[in-house]
Amino acid sequence: MDKASADNATTRVGEISGVHGVKGWVKIYSETAPKEKIFEYAPWSVVDQNGVSRAYKLLNWQSAGKGLIAQLEGIDDRDQALAMMGSVIEVGTDRFEPLEDGQYYWFQLQGLKVISRYEGQDYNLGVVQKLMETGANDVLVVKSEDGQERLIPWTPKLHVLKVDLDMGQIEVDWDPDF
Repeated sequence: MDKASADNATTRVGEISGVHGVKGWVKIYSETAPKEKIFEYAPWSVVDQNGVSRAYKLLNWQSAGKGLIAQLEGIDDRDQALAMMGSVIEVGTDRFEPLEDGQYYWFQLQGLKVISRYEGQDYNLGVVQKLMETGANDVLVVKSEDGQERLIPWTPKLHVLKVDLDMGQIEVDWDPDF
């Protein structure tokens, strides 16, 4: 990836999951940790279900029960908010703070090829589709070309041997038959 495309890269940080009230407020499903961090990345690019992206300025937000709600500039009534349901919230990856060596944002791992170095042999396990939180540790969801899905614990030095972002791959110690 060249520098220009890297500078313009965006990643998903959440979704507009519903409406709240009659004045255009929307419910937000955040994929950030903590969930309120999503508001630090505003303004957002909101991609509707037709793939059209538009920038929105955040006017206000608050917690609502276990969820989050937000008021976006230009969304003033319930009908406008309803039209946004299911839209994806994206932000530029250049807005994330740098991490220490050996730490990665999930978006950096998604799409990487996974190679197992199991018992001295190399096996192509597939590509990281997404990551999941399980409580004990995060899990890589890896899908092979034939559609097989593997769940590999994100346990550096035990199962995850090396991450090479430049090469676009993760080396793991994982039984390819599992």
